[in-house]
Amino acid sequence: MPWNAGANSEKELKRKKPVTIITDETKRTRNHQNAGKECEKVGQAGRVLMEELNCNTVFTIPLFGGIDVLESVVVTWIIMAIIMAGSLVWVHGLRVRKISGKQAALESGFSFLYRFFLDLLGEEGKDYIPYLITVVIYIAIANMIGLLGFKSPTKDLNVTASLAVMSIVLVEAAGIRKKGVKGWIRSFAEPIPIIAPINVLELFIRPLSLCMRLFGNVLGAVVVMALIKYLLPLVVPLPFSGYFDIFDGVIQAYVFVFLTSLYIKEAIE
Repeated sequence: MPWNAGANSEKELKRKKPVTIITDETKRTRNHQNAGKECEKVGQAGRVLMEELNCNTVFTIPLFGGIDVLESVVVTWIIMAIIMAGSLVWVHGLRVRKISGKQAALESGFSFLYRFFLDLLGEEGKDYIPYLITVVIYIAIANMIGLLGFKSPTKDLNVTASLAVMSIVLVEAAGIRKKGVKGWIRSFAEPIPIIAPINVLELFIRPLSLCMRLFGNVLGAVVVMALIKYLLPLVVPLPFSGYFDIFDGVIQAYVFVFLTSLYIKEAIE
């Protein structure tokens, strides 16, 4: 053996990179770290989603032990102010002849809505058209107001439930107005008395369906948009926001008043 063989072997060992031995414990630790990061991402997405869904208290009225005023109520007041201010601006300076473009647009929009509900309700139901127009305008603005940075009031179940209850009360009041109290009660036994329990049950099913349909669709849109904004926060959410906040919002307003119109039509027949 050459005298320098040991020295050469020692130099070769120094030039070799150290070998990292990955044990089962190391693998488990890395897996736990990766799982922890994934759980943290999911938790952060959940916090973003809950922030979108929560309806916080804006202020408290110091009466009867404190009355909490939620965001949905405040935003509803803002929508009412927008509708009132818009009404004052649009109806200012109306003329019979030589109307302006603003007046022509206003008359065209109102005529479209009025004819739409008149075709559904007929002449007997035209007294309920102003309510339906008001509701469709409110729900449409409420669904689209998220574009201005506000939380949509229709994300609050209390708001959708209130709208549904008001509409069903109007439906039953229309039936009593048309048929009288006795005729309204007898209508529950039509066409045969055996289905009277089902007709009575409809008094509770209809507002529940109106409420949950509007709330569920708005809630689904909010969840999808919150996840898209979290996962793809740059340009991608813009077209989806246009769809969910504008197109889908108008569709949900249309569906709500369309079903209410059908219920009124059925009640006054």
